[in-house]
Amino acid sequence: MADKTQHGLTAHQYPRPQLRRAKWTSLNGAWRFCFDTEVKWTQPSEVPDWPLTINVPFAPESEKSGIGDTGFHPACWYEREFEAPADYDRLHLHFGAVDYQACVWVNDQLVAKHEGGHTPFSADITSALHKHGPQKLTVYAQDDPEDMEKPRGKQDWRREPHGIWYPRTSGIWQTVWMEALPKTHIHKLRWTPHLERWEIGFEAFINDLISHDLRISIKITHAGALLVEDNYLVLRGQVHRRIALSDPGIDDYRNDLLWSPERPTLLDAEIKLWRGDELIDEVYSYTALRSVAVHRDRLLLNGRPYELRLVLDQGYWADSLMSAPDENALRRDVELVKEMGFNGVRKHQKIEDPLYLYWADVLGLAVIEEMPSTYRFSNESVRRQMTEWTEAIERDFSHPCILMWVPFNESWGVPDLPASPAHRNAVEAFYHLTKTLDQTRPVIGNDGWEASATDVIGIHDYSEAKDLQQRYGPAAKLDDLFDRRRPGGRVLTLDGYPHRGQPIFLTEFGGVAYAAPDKRHHANIWGYAFCEELPQFEEMCCQLLRTAQTTTMFSGFCYTQFTDTFQEVNGLLYADRTPKIPMATIAAAVRGTR
Repeated sequence: MADKTQHGLTAHQYPRPQLRRAKWTSLNGAWRFCFDTEVKWTQPSEVPDWPLTINVPFAPESEKSGIGDTGFHPACWYEREFEAPADYDRLHLHFGAVDYQACVWVNDQLVAKHEGGHTPFSADITSALHKHGPQKLTVYAQDDPEDMEKPRGKQDWRREPHGIWYPRTSGIWQTVWMEALPKTHIHKLRWTPHLERWEIGFEAFINDLISHDLRISIKITHAGALLVEDNYLVLRGQVHRRIALSDPGIDDYRNDLLWSPERPTLLDAEIKLWRGDELIDEVYSYTALRSVAVHRDRLLLNGRPYELRLVLDQGYWADSLMSAPDENALRRDVELVKEMGFNGVRKHQKIEDPLYLYWADVLGLAVIEEMPSTYRFSNESVRRQMTEWTEAIERDFSHPCILMWVPFNESWGVPDLPASPAHRNAVEAFYHLTKTLDQTRPVIGNDGWEASATDVIGIHDYSEAKDLQQRYGPAAKLDDLFDRRRPGGRVLTLDGYPHRGQPIFLTEFGGVAYAAPDKRHHANIWGYAFCEELPQFEEMCCQLLRTAQTTTMFSGFCYTQFTDTFQEVNGLLYADRTPKIPMATIAAAVRGTR
């Protein structure tokens, strides 16, 4: 698995793209499996038998898992054997995501617990390993299908999908893998571009807090040319440095080193950990130079006004649900979005697989990352959401493709914002928490309506093109928009939070539905406007996109949606990613040339 491709990834793609080592082992594939419908077992030894085999990392509700059971099962168990590497100091086990609460045993020793269905966790399993022979790995996942106080995104709480909610995802749904590590090793990296000073913030975290003779060497290159080669002392297990790059001066040369969707320049990094003259760990990463900010009524990318042309992407596949069906599917989705003329996606109600963000970094696609919602407000739901959101920001902070964060969508989980101080305080708390954890990106506190603390006003409006033109076109007045017009029946800003000149984005619109003939008679198909024929569908979609493109009030837009998603048939593509209308036609409308 050591053969490198672009930016150091291997042919069998490394699950953690910004901290890679040469050797790792995937534990995906066939596992023993059973449901624990009565939630009665607490230890691996209590599981009486293993009647099923599941294909990890696909959820048991999916067809791709080999099980395809969409019933209500609040808990499930997994088990398999694995061989430890022949030579290791420490062996770490990694889970990309397990929904929702996980316990992990190795050889019947508890090695990890984690809560949160969209974020990763790891464990040092060295002390639990046998000296010889196969090792046993057991995972328990508890995921109450009716629990409305956990971040569940678009996962339905009813037995059958309804409205705009989809089949559930229980248990393991991202890659399980392990890697052999030296006793002292690099366990986290963090990159922060500072374009205004032509610097890159570099932070490395070492698991050894005692040794005083550790140093890190770093080499940064671009297209084979050496940009940086330096050494830093490790103090108390950490390195914090601002790496100054040579400013090329003239814009033509500066632009060669800046990341944007149109020119996604990445800088490769090789980081080595030394004890004296002994090399003890080596990792590969990448970073980028780019800035994103809000200035008056515009979004700035690299200091210049930038229009975001986004499509809403929910990241589902018919046979594999939230898990990509294969290693190429994530890359292909990025490519399809770009082929349709969009320069970004709003990842809706899902913390996406890191490999999607990798391909967005490499190929050039802006991403707005949104926290999956809870659907009941309580102290417990706020605690869960805040913990998982913090982990998501920590995981994805260094990806240059991410331009904005969205902790809340359409007041989901905080349904009484106009009347409840507690609900308003929650949105403000998440906004300020996000700004504290990441001072480099704008934040939309609550996307869609009822905005309070926010850097951008996001509007969701599924009106027809002529109504959008009347509401937001040249004749429209901002006072009229905020005081009288109420898309979705909601106020755009809460009392006490008037529009302060922030950029206005049309962050959901469109929703035009066209179902293939074999699906038209399904009782639960969903859309905001329905078309019987493809020419009508094409005309309506293009009118809507042209209106959003030419409406000067908006600094950006996000069309709903990328693909059909189960009963929602309002995608520009079918669920299998086949275009409903020519890709060139969509691209021309998105870019305003049609």
